[in-house]
This record gives sequence, C-alpha cells and structure tokens, in this order.
Amino acid sequence: MTTDRLCYLNGAYKPLSQAQVNVLDRGFLFGDGIYEVVPVYAGKLFRFDDHMARLDRSLGKVRIDNPLSREAWLERCRKLASALAETEGAADQVIYLQVTRGVAPRDHVMPEGIAPTVFMMSNPMKPPTAEQRHGGVACTTARDFRWERGDIKSISLLGNVLARQMSADHGAVETIMFRDGGAGVASGGPWLTEAAASNVWIVKDGALLGPPKSEHVLEGIRVELLHELCEDEGIAYNLKPISEADVRSADEVILSSATKEVLPVTRLDGEPVGHGALRGKPGPVYARLHEAYQRAKATQCV
Repeated sequence: MTTDRLCYLNGAYKPLSQAQVNVLDRGFLFGDGIYEVVPVYAGKLFRFDDHMARLDRSLGKVRIDNPLSREAWLERCRKLASALAETEGAADQVIYLQVTRGVAPRDHVMPEGIAPTVFMMSNPMKPPTAEQRHGGVACTTARDFRWERGDIKSISLLGNVLARQMSADHGAVETIMFRDGGAGVASGGPWLTEAAASNVWIVKDGALLGPPKSEHVLEGIRVELLHELCEDEGIAYNLKPISEADVRSADEVILSSATKEVLPVTRLDGEPVGHGALRGKPGPVYARLHEAYQRAKATQCV
C-alpha cells in the first residue's frame, strides 16, 4: 500500500500514513520551499550530484540554508530506495525530497532562526509506455501564465498544475508554454519557455535547440545531460530564443524530464509535428538521443 511506504521526515523514518507536518509550516501556508526529484535506476541514483547542485541553487535563491550535507542526502536517498525495492520490488524509482523554511507564526516576512522541514519519499517510476516511445505523444500549447521565477524549483506549483490540467483535459501529456518578451530576449515573441513539468526541445536541420537559460526556465538536469549526449553523438546543440513559429515548424519536438527521460512529441494542438515521411512520427534525432540516454543510465549512477 502507498500509505505504508517508508518516508523520511525531520530526522525520522516512518510510514507515509504516520508522517505529519505542523499546520504553521510555511510550506503549507505559503508554498515557501524547494523540492527535487532524483531518478533511481536498478537501485542507484542517476546524476545525483547534479540534483544536489540544483537543490543548493534553488535554496540559495530563496534564502534557506541547506539542512543536510551531500553525504547525508545520499544516505537517506539510498535507504528509501532500498526500502521500496525490498517491499515492492521497484528497481527503478523517483525520490522526491522537499525542504521548507519551517514552522513559524504566519507572516510574509522570512523568519530567522527556525529549523527547515525536510521530507523525502520514493515511489516506483512510471516511465512512458512502449506505445508512447514508438508513436510519440500529443501536447497542447498555452501562454506561460506562471510567475517570473521559473529558475527556482519551488513547491509553489499551482501554475504548473493548471497548465498540466489543460493538456489532461484534451487527452495530451503536456502543455508547452510561450511567453512574450522573455527567454533571453528583450521583446517580441511569443518565445518558448518550457512545459508544465518538462523541458522542451526542437530539432531543426539535424540540430537540437532549446531555450536559453533565464529566470523563466528551470535548468533541468537533462539540459546539460543532453548537451553531453549530443557531443557524444555528433549532434549540433544550441540554446537560443525559440519562437512559437519555430516550434510549430520544427522537424522534431522533444520533451525531457526525470521520468520522461526524452520523449517525442508527434502532435501539437491536434496537428502532426514534422515534415514529409516523418510527419507525425518520432524523428531520427530523438531515436539517437533515446539510445544514448539508456547508455548514460548505465554509467552515471551512484
């Protein structure tokens, strides 16, 4: 049972059903906290140090001290992964970890001297199906109506929830979003930012293109990973402003995330993606990156 899975909360391991948080926790009242999601393959953590580096960056941007060392995070992650593998036989998992500012009387001003709340749990990974890999997935599009600090992996995800529900209402897997006057340019657009829970890439003339780093885009762990995979595969790679027109005319559209890894988008707002014989089908750059990603999983875990 899900509620019997082991979790970690403020120094103690216990079943999820027994984990409780004070109602004055600022994560509960304000969404004042940061989270990370670490993939686990065959019982080992994938790109763990990259996830820890991003956790540090996000915590620093909201002025919360990291409550644990790298070694302490690693020990707790491994314990949760081992427990889930033992009880449910789940070799591939996703570990969720969350740090909030802590418990204090409700006031918008950041209180000093309070202990952060640390929560962790692991769940079996639910990867894309073989059908989705073979045939691709559908996405919808929307204006990026979320807050301006998409570079912070905040637990305040109502905007992302609303965006993801838009695609779910249409039987699609993601909502790809565009913002005017952002994504590293002074004006114009609309420009590609990201999807509700994924980074978004396009392929043009054999090159993989993604939006530039900015406050509007979360620096996904797969951004650097795909850069490395492109170098290994001899695929041109560039981060640059990408217009909505560029996305709609792309040769390929690809999603990336901890659970999706890389996933081809073959329909966008009901229209096929791509051109010619590959219109509406996964493309060759996706196929090469998917295979390279599988090889990386075998060598980049701790």
